[in-house]
Amino acid sequence: MSEAILSIRDLTVEIPTRHGILRPVDGISYDIGRGEVLGIVGESGAGKSMAGNAVIGLLSPPARIAKGEIHVGGTRIDHLKGDAMRRLRGKEIGMVFQDPLTSLNPLLRIGDQLTETILAHLDVSRSEAEKRAVAALDEVGIPGARERINSYPHEFSGGMRQRVVIALALCAEPSLIIADEPTTALDVSVQAQIIALLKSLCRERGTAVMLITHDMGVIAEAADRVAVMYAGKLAELGPVRDVLTTPRHPYTDGLMGSTPLASRGKARLHQIPGAMPRLDALPSGCAFHPRCPYAQDKCSVDPGPDLADGNGAACWFPLPHDAKVA
Repeated sequence: MSEAILSIRDLTVEIPTRHGILRPVDGISYDIGRGEVLGIVGESGAGKSMAGNAVIGLLSPPARIAKGEIHVGGTRIDHLKGDAMRRLRGKEIGMVFQDPLTSLNPLLRIGDQLTETILAHLDVSRSEAEKRAVAALDEVGIPGARERINSYPHEFSGGMRQRVVIALALCAEPSLIIADEPTTALDVSVQAQIIALLKSLCRERGTAVMLITHDMGVIAEAADRVAVMYAGKLAELGPVRDVLTTPRHPYTDGLMGSTPLASRGKARLHQIPGAMPRLDALPSGCAFHPRCPYAQDKCSVDPGPDLADGNGAACWFPLPHDAKVA
């Protein structure tokens, strides 16, 4: 893999409660290289967004990073607070949220928001910042960028607003983009456009992307590698083609079997029995084993392999390479 832009090692996020300490992210490790898109996938509550929020310093108290290290561009950032982390956002890390209206101030023109972001992070004049703002809108495919620069967010459609948010995330030339469900609120045709746009811009700029989604179709289309999360831990990590066509972890196999693409015209989709356990009621060992069709006594002990630097599955009995998707 190319030079690592983001490096996460043994990251653990804890939330103290009156019922004990919850760990929505528990000991995950992976790298994202320059120009690479790493897809983070899993059910709701798997810890995908919490991991992204930990990287960008947006954990809501009492959630906190309890253990592990986060490096961006070789610099450790997990200990940064306040102004130091705010300076990092935008300059080194850009964020694309699911709902673009959470990123855009409805009272300010699009151009003002782009210009102020550029001025905050780059050493350029206001006139140069304004030129870059127009160029950013043009780059993400906003028609008539010079005229639309003075529009307000409500004057754009949902897909166009998401393009503006991508421009906002990229305008200060960050080395890492965290995209948290960036296409969920959009229709299918616009989803494809946004994914293609994000991929092409990041390839051209060499920007690393953490793409958080529950949509396996988005992962298949956009990602170079995929990390599958379950109950706060990594279940599987590897190249997207390998993980989606010959999954090694039974949970990944179940996820793929539950998608229309994998059903291959069958009358019913495959269904994983049961539900993800609550964080305050996790089973011992592999958290998936109560739902796993291949579980054995040994599965009550945590397999705990380090998947950071290669491919693999956190499973005592991984599926063979030639196994078919369920």
